[in-house]
Amino acid sequence: MKKAAITLDRAYVIGEVDPRIYGSFIEHLGRCVYGGIYEPGHPTADAMGFRRDVLELVRALQVPVTRYPGGNFVSGFRWEDSIGPKQSRPRRLDLAWFTTETNAVGLHEFAAWCKQADTQPMYAVNLGTRGPDAARNAVEYCNHPGGSYYSDLRRQNGMAEPLGIKLWCLGNEMDGPWQIGQKTAYEYGRVANEAAKVMKWVDPSIEVVACGSSSSEMKTFGDWELTMLEECYENVDYVSLHRYYGNRDGDTPSFLARAVDLDAFIKTVAAICDAVGGKKHAKKKLQLSFDEWNVWYHSNGQDQDVLKRGKWGEALPLLEDVYNLEDALLVGSMLITFLRNADRVKIACLAQLVNVIAPIMTRAGGGAWAQTIYWPFQQASAYGRGTALRAVVASPVYGCKDFDAVPCLDATATLAEDGAVTIFAVNRSLEEGLELTADLRDFPGLTRATHQALTHPDLNAVNTEENPHNLRPVSLEAGKPDGGKFTVALPKQSWNVIRLTR
Repeated sequence: MKKAAITLDRAYVIGEVDPRIYGSFIEHLGRCVYGGIYEPGHPTADAMGFRRDVLELVRALQVPVTRYPGGNFVSGFRWEDSIGPKQSRPRRLDLAWFTTETNAVGLHEFAAWCKQADTQPMYAVNLGTRGPDAARNAVEYCNHPGGSYYSDLRRQNGMAEPLGIKLWCLGNEMDGPWQIGQKTAYEYGRVANEAAKVMKWVDPSIEVVACGSSSSEMKTFGDWELTMLEECYENVDYVSLHRYYGNRDGDTPSFLARAVDLDAFIKTVAAICDAVGGKKHAKKKLQLSFDEWNVWYHSNGQDQDVLKRGKWGEALPLLEDVYNLEDALLVGSMLITFLRNADRVKIACLAQLVNVIAPIMTRAGGGAWAQTIYWPFQQASAYGRGTALRAVVASPVYGCKDFDAVPCLDATATLAEDGAVTIFAVNRSLEEGLELTADLRDFPGLTRATHQALTHPDLNAVNTEENPHNLRPVSLEAGKPDGGKFTVALPKQSWNVIRLTR
């Protein structure tokens, strides 16, 4: 068994963890809404049609914020279609996903679902086919107390008190040719600036997220951020990042190392934000919203088949990736990367929440179950709060096709308010376990330890409705801290959570 080490100290601090890094995303796409969170007639459905079995799984994730209603969907969306009596809401062709949107679930229903799910809405406005006027009207409808056209319309629609939505996305992936209303960086920067300005005139308490480039692999990446921020830096609060990874060529060592790329992506965008801020002599520092991230590739071929068979259908089964162990390990490393960048990444949204590239799957009329990626997210959300510690990690390394000298151990740690220290660790090695020694001399009161691991002999192991617990964390022998030292064995190809308490 190879050896690795992690050194922690109270003075080695990255910053406070914003709980919103454990956010998620619900888009009007596939079966995320219809057949996912909402299925009237299901045995567990409540009076509004929301599945209570899904709500139970969502609440266990402790998701502080949920982005809605898109995604690509929002660039052709009229928010007014989603309010008022259901029987009066129009059916629309959704050009983003070539389906028919019924608007049976709209703004009020989503707000009600959020209350049940113990989450807050992160609402996206359409800057593809629409602009600042529709955006500021949406803020007025949601947040103004009353006495104006849109706030009184909300009251007429049964919501006397404001919805109080405080976090808003200024469009979605506007540099993408797949986007309705694609824009140049300058065009987007101008409209984002004007939208942010008037939205904040309606409600100065809101925060807004400007669209960064759709991916670090886009030709526009970097120049997009520089150009658009020249136009809107003063009026926005966050810049978005989106990133999905896949293992299309079966190269697991390179796939498990993708968090190296993720870390570089985050640091590059932060540097560009700071460069523009410096040029403008700005006092404020823009933070980052990683509002789409996940593994996504299993369903790519299936989606084309579905659309060929049923284009313009309702709630088509799109992007229904079935996740395995290696996907869960990378998701764990991505969460570790967000914690390592907690000083800049303040919001992150796992895309998406149910059925569509999601930690939760459902069957129409049947069960709901947790996929493999559910577990690292659930454990990080439960234990990765408080202060992010700057861990000093020493690890054996391996080489692969896409990266040199990749650490076998990917690890970080957090310090909770009650003094508990949690170490999150992925052992990327496919051949052997790691003996991890933690230097805890600055935490003399820690006397107890627990160790949970997510692992399996088969990297392709999955969870199903019939076997929902095939892959879930198990408790392993942890030992006790001794004189400021703690040693624990990490199984090969594993996600690990080590809790050290008083």
